[in-house]
Amino acid sequence: MRLALAESERAALSGDVPVGAVVLDADGTLLAAGHNERELTGDPTGHAEVLAIRRAAEQLGGWRLTGCTLVVTLEPCTMCAGAITQSRVDRVVYGARDEKAGAAGSLWDVVRDRRLNHRPEVIAGVLERECATALTDFFRDR
Repeated sequence: MRLALAESERAALSGDVPVGAVVLDADGTLLAAGHNERELTGDPTGHAEVLAIRRAAEQLGGWRLTGCTLVVTLEPCTMCAGAITQSRVDRVVYGARDEKAGAAGSLWDVVRDRRLNHRPEVIAGVLERECATALTDFFRDR
């Protein structure tokens, strides 16, 4: 989670909401990282999770991220939850809950919906205070 927090700091530098994500392989080796880049690139899909997943797939040479763990500072939204499910990530670890748009247990639970063919394990609240503080500070300063 500390690697994801470091990524979130990069997002804030470009005026993006400070969310960071990393993808680890089954051995815990870093495959890819990403941070929000919507403001930087003008891309509405430029969420940390989507970018980290894309980069991990590129690194592995295929779209299936079986055995991988996605670590992200903020609970994924519905778009990111869809990307997580489609990429076959085995585990999602997140820090701060997102009561307004969270799709991994807060507002929705897309990633564990029994109607879907893939449901990753979800671990919530890792370094939650640090992750939430980064977001609160960012929005307070705006």
